[in-house]
Amino acid sequence: MAAVATCGSVAGSTGSAVATASKSNVTSFQRRGPRASGTNDSGPRLVSIAGTRPSVRNGQLLVSTGLPALDQLLGGGLAVGTVLLIEEDKYNIYSPLLFKYFLAEGIVNGHTLLVASTKEDPANILQELPAPLLDDKCKKEFDEDVYNHKTPESNIKMKIAWRYQLLPKMEQIGPVSSSRFGHYYDASKRMPQELIEASNWHGFFLPEKISSTLKVEPCSLTPGYTKLLQFIQNIIYEEGFDGSNPQKKQRNILRIGIQNLGSPLWGDDICCAENGGNSHSLTKFLYVLRGLLRTSLSACIITMPTHLIQNKAIIARVTNLSDIVVGLESFIGSEKETNPLYKDYHGLIHIRQIPRLNNLICDESDVKDLAFKLKRKLFTIEILSNTYSKEELVHACRTK
Repeated sequence: MAAVATCGSVAGSTGSAVATASKSNVTSFQRRGPRASGTNDSGPRLVSIAGTRPSVRNGQLLVSTGLPALDQLLGGGLAVGTVLLIEEDKYNIYSPLLFKYFLAEGIVNGHTLLVASTKEDPANILQELPAPLLDDKCKKEFDEDVYNHKTPESNIKMKIAWRYQLLPKMEQIGPVSSSRFGHYYDASKRMPQELIEASNWHGFFLPEKISSTLKVEPCSLTPGYTKLLQFIQNIIYEEGFDGSNPQKKQRNILRIGIQNLGSPLWGDDICCAENGGNSHSLTKFLYVLRGLLRTSLSACIITMPTHLIQNKAIIARVTNLSDIVVGLESFIGSEKETNPLYKDYHGLIHIRQIPRLNNLICDESDVKDLAFKLKRKLFTIEILSNTYSKEELVHACRTK
């Protein structure tokens, strides 16, 4: 398959991506003052890419996930050239929201979008993106949503606002202006139509791409995965995200969103049988996809119903082939829904894996016991252990 040839070294793509960091984000590592003798003042300057910044840890170019709290949990954002895997909650209520935050952030920053789905037309997905909150309006909406919807018991203890919950592990979280990295979004409103119409996006709706007469070899990828890889590869090469023709087109970021990957709608049987005939299709797809990402200015988010996958060995392989893995555990239909310990939340969020780029191993987040809540307008993340006193924890355990 032609796409396999795109698998290249990580180090090469990392260096090229960092070179595109915004001029406004240049740090003190750049020398000031007079240039050394013999320096050509007319030399090329750094190309600016909106909505990106270099990581303070390793210089890797980062983009926002659309959820600033998640950015900080991941070490500053989602690294260009990497895959973020979202393990869907049981009833697939909250994972689509994170998916849409990622796409909305791309539209606000002028990034190119590639949206792939099997059950919903990408054009309809874009129509449901949340509206951005900017500048002073963002702060006003944020404060109203955080403080005006507290229970009386919460008001007594003030239940530290979620933007302070991640201290001291990370810097303070709060509303940011439109000129800074990452934005907040109002889940109760839709993205303005003029922003969607002005954006550059590509849709992959599987029912429109696959014909009933298409035949593939038994040992190859499923038709859905094959078509999607070809589609992604064509967009990357035709629009220059692989670094080709850098002088003819301004650099930009390609945000790839793939919904419900691994579900039966993709033609995969891993959710139907423990040892199906296509048990290796998903892992082959992810292997080739990572090769495409590593050699291009692109970042990918994938939602996957891992709770439906019968074979746990496949889940382990999928995790190893993903750079970042975030799991969502909804309280709907579980005993935790009536547990007093979780009464202020809608579920738990598990940061299972964060990347250690250019290495063979991955890190684990040092922030545990994270809970999420979908308020009237905002999706918030809090550290669960900081919200309750010892007396409340003991009471919750006794009443369970």
